[in-house]
Amino acid sequence: MKPRTAGFCFWLGATGLFGAGTAVWEMSTFKDFAGGVFRNVSLSREGRLALGPELKTLFASEQPLLWSMARGSDGTVYLGTGHRGRVYRVDRNGAGRLLWTAPEPEVFALAAGPDGTLFAATSPDGKVYKITPAGEATEWFRPQTRYIWALAMGRDGSLYVGTGDGGKIFRVDGAGKGEVYFDTRQVHVTSLAVERSGALLAGTDPNGILYRVSSKDKAFVLYDATLAEIRAIEVTDDGAIYGAAMGGAASRAAQPGAGVTVGDTVVPPLVQSITVTASGEGSSTQAPPKPPEAPKPGVQPPGAPSPPAAAMPAPVASFPGAQRSALFRINPDNTVETLWTSTEENVYALLPQPDGVLFSTDDHGRIYRLDAGRQVTLVAQTGEEETTRLGLSGDAVVASTSTLGKLYRLETGPAAAGSYEAPVRDTGSVSRWGRLSWKAQAPAGAAIEFSTRSGNSARPDHTWSEWSAPLANADGSPVASPNARFIQWRAQFRGGAQGPPPVLESVSLPYLPQNTAPVIKSILVTPTQTSVGRPAAGPAASASGPADFSITVTDTGAVSTSTNPGTPTAALSRSATQTQVTSISWQAEDPDGDKLTARVSFRGEGENEWKLIKENLAESYLTLDPDVLADGVYQVKVAVSDSGSNPQATAREAELISAPFLIDNTPPAVRATGVERSGEQATASFEARDPASMLRRAEYSLDAGPWAPVYPEDGILDSRVETFRVKLEKLKPGEHLVTLRVFDSAGNPGLAKAVIR
Repeated sequence: MKPRTAGFCFWLGATGLFGAGTAVWEMSTFKDFAGGVFRNVSLSREGRLALGPELKTLFASEQPLLWSMARGSDGTVYLGTGHRGRVYRVDRNGAGRLLWTAPEPEVFALAAGPDGTLFAATSPDGKVYKITPAGEATEWFRPQTRYIWALAMGRDGSLYVGTGDGGKIFRVDGAGKGEVYFDTRQVHVTSLAVERSGALLAGTDPNGILYRVSSKDKAFVLYDATLAEIRAIEVTDDGAIYGAAMGGAASRAAQPGAGVTVGDTVVPPLVQSITVTASGEGSSTQAPPKPPEAPKPGVQPPGAPSPPAAAMPAPVASFPGAQRSALFRINPDNTVETLWTSTEENVYALLPQPDGVLFSTDDHGRIYRLDAGRQVTLVAQTGEEETTRLGLSGDAVVASTSTLGKLYRLETGPAAAGSYEAPVRDTGSVSRWGRLSWKAQAPAGAAIEFSTRSGNSARPDHTWSEWSAPLANADGSPVASPNARFIQWRAQFRGGAQGPPPVLESVSLPYLPQNTAPVIKSILVTPTQTSVGRPAAGPAASASGPADFSITVTDTGAVSTSTNPGTPTAALSRSATQTQVTSISWQAEDPDGDKLTARVSFRGEGENEWKLIKENLAESYLTLDPDVLADGVYQVKVAVSDSGSNPQATAREAELISAPFLIDNTPPAVRATGVERSGEQATASFEARDPASMLRRAEYSLDAGPWAPVYPEDGILDSRVETFRVKLEKLKPGEHLVTLRVFDSAGNPGLAKAVIR
């Protein structure tokens, strides 16, 4: 015990300006870990980090983004790009080549035919091209619409075409002849899929309606989402339908009539209202349309209703705020289940799996798995802006991304190694680091290795320290990174040759922030009037009688202690029937949230030293008893300290001096100096003197009549001594009484009378 005690004393003595309020950065939940960076590491809903499937780059297109993906019957993957209208062919081994370049800049949709042909939909001035395996293309169908968002191959070999700025679905036969198959009366048909029965599923925008089109002009509304756009539709072998909806409150609030940009082209303004009818069902829905926010170059997939943003997934339940996306399932009996929602992430693609469904988002290009029990696992993170499409190449899952158009392959089984970088921790000020500890399961041959780095910029850059040497003790390893405001830790996972991979459950890092000095915002000095014999207590006591005025001095941010030079001296007074107490209150705060105590002193005009009134005040106000301060000009100084929350050596203090204020309890001395009368006219002369403050107002009354203003002989009240001549005319015979009342700056009245006979 002695060595530990000695060590503690040495550490305390070396703290400098570091406070005693140790904080702890703990991470143990899904939400805690979700903000980090994952490399071959997955995150379970229970908040467990483990080695996940390895994510390998299969093909790099060198294009800004990949809009579309289709799978050929032989496992070949076709990719459509923006903004150069290129189509690539990638085999199972990742060997890719440019198959064809379109005259139009965007290839928003692809569909692979059973005979090896490929159909590509381009925009703007929407066209469908038929491309042979050799890369020879011919214009196959032109629907006379600007945008084509979706293609789907029918069971009979026909091609379905979903269009924009018209919301029509076309059916194109084997000869390239097309006709309107169903008019959704929406603005955009954003997704298509074909059921085993041959029925067509169509997702739309802006009312987020999912249709089942059973035959020409015959449709049934399967689902009316609360979100604007049905982004993706997938059908499972058991007949269930998975769907992804996007575009929350912000999307629906988009102003109609304004064009949006797709690539280098502006989509024209859309109609103000639409009617959607489910043919044969006798129902209709009316709602104002919203054009989907067009994809920005290298950022958004086609028709994306809102820009990407960093986010944290919200499985099953929504977090506060506008909902941005949702994952739902329609069962074979047409019942609908909402499986996952998020206020921060957009879902772009779906891929049903035997044990659930994979879906991808715009948060660092993440891929999630939702299992049958509705438990979400963050499977992989591509590190790109969005993962736009999910598909299969053979039996392997592949994913396409933007803003660097790449195709990734998700390997089966856990990777041999991976890493996780925690989000940067902002401690608020320069901090001293404690011991990093963690709880993990690392079977024989497996390991988790930690390191840290720190810096004083919000994002790690060249000014940060290098990653530290590995930390080995899970029960508490000293952090060697320099004292700084920001810190980050990294866990590197290594699997064993046999047995399960290592699992990280929680991480804890105590730190001691630098103690920040408190701040005094303002000082308020105000008189409080109470009935004689009933002194006031506290700042609220002023309710028992109105205060004549109050003065405030505000901290301007200057480092040195000072008085606000623009605040004039104010006077505090009492009336003849009231007892005045002086209330001093202040507004102070501590950036660290430390408990503050105050010390209040005063100094009179012409005095050199401050006199202590009271110290160790936990309250932010002080009331002075009547008459403790004689008439005169004073200032108060308030000093606050955080010593109650910090050791004496590290405690910080701040102080502020009030503006000068005047205590004036003495009314002016007023006396009559003479009376002159001539016929019906008379003049009464007075002199008024005040020992403490300037005279401010004078008025007279004749024979107890109403008060009338009067000015001094020099025409202005601007001193502490003034003379007055009250001139009266048309006086009736007899005796008259003239009363003069003079007020000083504090509002104290002085009176005198003169008798006119």
